[in-house]
Amino acid sequence: MNRNRTNDRFARSRTGGSGGRRDSRFGAPATGRPSRSGGPSRPERYGRRQAGAQGEFALPKTITPALPAVEAFADLAMPAPLLTALGREGVSVPFPIQAATLPNSLAGRDVLGRGRTGSGKTLAFGLALLARTAGRRAEPRQPLALVLVPTRELAQQVTDALTPYARAVKLRLATVVGGMSIGRQAGALRGGAEVVVATPGRLKDLIDRGDCRLNQVGITVLDEADQMTDMGFMPQVTALLDQVRSEGQRMLFSATLDRNVDLLVRRYLTDPVVHSVDPSAGAVTTMEHHVLHVHGADKHQTTTEIAARDGRVLMFLDTKHAVDRLTKHLLNSGVRAAALHGGRSQPQRTRTLAQFKTGHVTVLVATNVAARGIHIDNLDLVVNVDPPSDPKDYLHRGGRTARAGESGSVVTLVTPDQRRGMSRLMTSAGVMAQTTQVRSGEAELSRITGAQAPSGVPVTITVPVVERPRRGTSSSSRGSRGRTDRGRPTGEAARRSTRRQSSSTSAGRNT
Repeated sequence: MNRNRTNDRFARSRTGGSGGRRDSRFGAPATGRPSRSGGPSRPERYGRRQAGAQGEFALPKTITPALPAVEAFADLAMPAPLLTALGREGVSVPFPIQAATLPNSLAGRDVLGRGRTGSGKTLAFGLALLARTAGRRAEPRQPLALVLVPTRELAQQVTDALTPYARAVKLRLATVVGGMSIGRQAGALRGGAEVVVATPGRLKDLIDRGDCRLNQVGITVLDEADQMTDMGFMPQVTALLDQVRSEGQRMLFSATLDRNVDLLVRRYLTDPVVHSVDPSAGAVTTMEHHVLHVHGADKHQTTTEIAARDGRVLMFLDTKHAVDRLTKHLLNSGVRAAALHGGRSQPQRTRTLAQFKTGHVTVLVATNVAARGIHIDNLDLVVNVDPPSDPKDYLHRGGRTARAGESGSVVTLVTPDQRRGMSRLMTSAGVMAQTTQVRSGEAELSRITGAQAPSGVPVTITVPVVERPRRGTSSSSRGSRGRTDRGRPTGEAARRSTRRQSSSTSAGRNT
């Protein structure tokens, strides 16, 4: 995916916004809506900038009073099928960000939500989006709602999280990401999809091809907006937002808000309801932070013993080469490890994540591609084998554990030459960590991380065998074999599916 490709068709075109009332089809309040022009910002709506460690800006002041938070989903004006689906999925009590924002987003208000990873942001925007789109039908190539996310993994996670609720209200979802067949994704859009979950680059490609138009999108969500700006997606994001309905609803959710996101807030959100939970100060009371001082010569063995612990662990390194090298070493040491980085194909990345979630793989060795958009139940240890260079990277890596009220630990291995830099980074991140000098084989390392000696017996991670279809089976039946109940190819079926898709232009549900 080329993150920086732009063309004249996507040039900024705001020569003055179109004010007026929000379309009644989107359940808007009967009050006038200020213009979404690209003109001067409205400083009276914002507090003074705060010179925070991460350069975060002062949150906008809400002009129209927000509706009060609710205590139960039943208190919300949502369609009955959505409430039934919540009960069926075991979701009973709303998280704070859901309780605070849903009454307002269901009423059509713009929302700015800041909360730590794992705080429930997906359902906070997803339930409102689905409830307000329910009962409508999209024309071919013209979705009604859009969720923009920075990574393929996050797109898949959002799709997985929303699928049971979309089915409950009979809405069609399409996932549009790079690394997968663009022909199949175009087919899903041509067949009609009310909700599109997309990464900016692939969505732009489909618009360039004429396979998608955003002129009917009345609800737009930016999820993890700060990472989109960090990855260089800002030109594409603004170009896409300039194409959705100017009077529509916009919701922006992120774990951190820096000054790049400030531009998006000022330009595209009108009188937003703000819900903010500082992701650093007192971020997660169930998360422990440890900085382990190690000698350079002992770091490799220390890492190996931590990886050999009982239970799953997510390890972060800086480069793809380092990830592959450590993964190979762990496999040879008897640890069931797998690598995840941008050099792997999307089917490989999807399969690796599935193996980690099911426990077939116990150690996921990854670059920052796994720092966001990945939710793993019962993941209680994240290890920064290579310390991150940015406070936001530390917070997001650590956010893979202690999610949704669970407990967890973040451990960072620091050699003597890294100690001063790590101390500055932790101060900037607003994190108080316990610092301990450790060596491999010592009880203190085991106490903190559960480290133990590896078996030393090399292991091989096998790809699940998928039954081949019987001769004479129809193509549509073949397409369903080797898939999960949510339609994602797995194992060998994923590779066969990818090869078929590259030469096929038939319509189908994108995954």
